[in-house]
Amino acid sequence: MKTAIYGFSGSGKSELFRALAGPGALHTDRAMVKVPEPRLEPLVRLFKPRKVTPSEIEYVDIPGGSGKGHGLGQRVQSAIRPHDCLVTVLDAFSGLQDPFEQYQDIETDLLITDLAVIEKRLERLALDKKKDRTLVSAREETLLIRAREALEQEKPLRGIPELAQAPELRGFCFLTAKPVLFVWNVPDTELNHQVPEDTPGQAHVALCAKLERELAEIEDRDERQEFLQDLGLTQSALDRIITKTSTLLGLITFLTAGEKEVRAWKVAQGATAPEAAGVIHSDLQRGFIRAEVLSWEDFCTVRDFKEARDKGLLRLEGKDYIVRDGDIITFRFNV
Repeated sequence: MKTAIYGFSGSGKSELFRALAGPGALHTDRAMVKVPEPRLEPLVRLFKPRKVTPSEIEYVDIPGGSGKGHGLGQRVQSAIRPHDCLVTVLDAFSGLQDPFEQYQDIETDLLITDLAVIEKRLERLALDKKKDRTLVSAREETLLIRAREALEQEKPLRGIPELAQAPELRGFCFLTAKPVLFVWNVPDTELNHQVPEDTPGQAHVALCAKLERELAEIEDRDERQEFLQDLGLTQSALDRIITKTSTLLGLITFLTAGEKEVRAWKVAQGATAPEAAGVIHSDLQRGFIRAEVLSWEDFCTVRDFKEARDKGLLRLEGKDYIVRDGDIITFRFNV
């Protein structure tokens, strides 16, 4: 799954991307970013594996973006359309623009673009109905009309799951249906900047992109932690960006553990055990027999797999099992 980082010119979006990507990604617009996962550490201490692998999310720095009052531009809108999640950066540091107006302008841009797509499709359906009513999907038409009504009331589709996730509308890649994280790029003196409340499909965070880039360039972990402490911070805001992105994408984490490797995997919320196995390898899904599952809460109780087995905490689950966040899973399969 891919996440687009975009915004108006001068918003600091590229600086945020460089902070996420790290100092080794100066000449690229794409980066695979490790997702913070504190649950790996206890497993690492237990198994002492040869390899530790966190999950990753791909971020893409979208070029372009005009100044305030000129809209995002067709090129930016086309570039963000294929992505699964959006990170919208707002200039709340320069004083040259009102960040709340930027927020409203960008939302309006996306609303208008989606409305134009809907109107064009409804016109096409109307022509098809005149030729042959059987050519037109009544459900698609009904959903499009509902989506138009919502947008005309300035309601983004991301806040209406039955429209945002409708299979009949998925092919349109509506911009307002995509989950979005608004990043309010503030001065380093205003890190407690008040931002709007999170709503379904939409989240907000305040940070200083310049400060985060400088932090990311400090390779020594202890030195970086000391820098954070001097600023009165406990962690980099990038961790919140990555965690919120993962949540907006509708992903949960399951874990695999052993002496060879301890690893975190991302899977869609609601995925079955075979589907989770398929994230690791298609052969595991094809030959799935059952999954041996230890919940994270039970692991925290015993901190030992032998004791977990003796106490009956390790469960054997079949094909219908819905994976839960933090599950530690061993897959049994035969191909």
